[in-house]
Amino acid sequence: MIRAVLLASAAVLTLAACSEPAPRDPAELEIPAPSPEMLADAGLYEVPTTPWDALDPFYAQLEYDPPVAPAGPPLPPEDTALLSIAFGSCNTAEREIPILEAIASQNHDLFMYVGDNVYGDARSYDATLPELREAYHQLAGRPEFQALRAAFPMLATWDDHDYGMNDMGVDFPFKGFSETLFLDFWRAAADDDRRERPGIYDSWTFGPEGRRTQIIMLDTRYFRTGLTPTDERGAPGKERYLPSTDPDQSMLGEAQWAWLEEQLSQPADLRLLVSSIQVHADGHGWEAWRTMPLERSRLYDLIGETGANGVVLVSGDRHSSGLYVRDDVAPYPLYEITSSALNMSFAEENNEPGPHRIGEMYAPENFGVIAINWEGGELALQIKDVDGEVVRDQRVSLNDIGAL
Repeated sequence: MIRAVLLASAAVLTLAACSEPAPRDPAELEIPAPSPEMLADAGLYEVPTTPWDALDPFYAQLEYDPPVAPAGPPLPPEDTALLSIAFGSCNTAEREIPILEAIASQNHDLFMYVGDNVYGDARSYDATLPELREAYHQLAGRPEFQALRAAFPMLATWDDHDYGMNDMGVDFPFKGFSETLFLDFWRAAADDDRRERPGIYDSWTFGPEGRRTQIIMLDTRYFRTGLTPTDERGAPGKERYLPSTDPDQSMLGEAQWAWLEEQLSQPADLRLLVSSIQVHADGHGWEAWRTMPLERSRLYDLIGETGANGVVLVSGDRHSSGLYVRDDVAPYPLYEITSSALNMSFAEENNEPGPHRIGEMYAPENFGVIAINWEGGELALQIKDVDGEVVRDQRVSLNDIGAL
């Protein structure tokens, strides 16, 4: 029917071409606007409202060689009490990654990549994301990564450089394809919930009652609105961005916020809340939750409102590592461990101001470990160097954070 209507419109316009101008408004021609059903019946579609929607048909017919990580061990059984979890961030496959071999030589229950797992920024702004695909292919071919992959089960979230563009958030037009590449590379199952919705946030729980560890991985990219640019680029504490109380800014988006509330309400003893960017840190002007203080307060408040016990924050991104704690934002001391970088260290030391930080930062290449002593009632938050030696160590009573 709709094709007939369109042909009729064309005929009217043709007949009128040699006389008075034809009206352009379909309402003046008494032709009804096509409904979505009429368009579907005619094999046509509604006009896309976003760049990523407009690109869906293009990606549906795109032929490419999907990068896929080597197969690794499955995740631990759900009733397995975790004792040691290693993690890291900021990892380029364009150079050697010797620290991965050090990690693989130790005993851990799993490894978490917490962002910037490859550096595949879409500098060409090509919708097929050739840089990101090549970066994943390079990582899959790295013998150090293959050794780590064979040693431990893995969980992963992304940050900006494996999302597709430095500091980018909700407006990245190729994010839908980037998500497909992420899920394919990390071997997400065909029925994985993340394949049916926007964003890569997810959670897992391991261990019996009394020793349950919940791992919540946030997506701080897909829904994050624009940041507030600095008024003094490069100035200490104002390097790139300023805090803003704009109520329209969002770090997670409402769907992810609702999901997070549900997750924090689930029974668990210890909860690792993974954010690719830092939460507590206030001493720098780079990306961090401090750029959206209303959103950060919302996160702190949600921990209290849900009664979520045993939360420990885990982050990366900064090309330096550090340990943090705040006693004023949750019903118990809220610790954070930041580890970065696996092989993208830019300095031997980092002397940035450290509100909420425990001791000094560690800037050379490093990885993090969360070691859980269930019988002793203690948590060890550790930063280890390229040789696997402990360089920072904070002991936390499980009872003090409500984990026992």
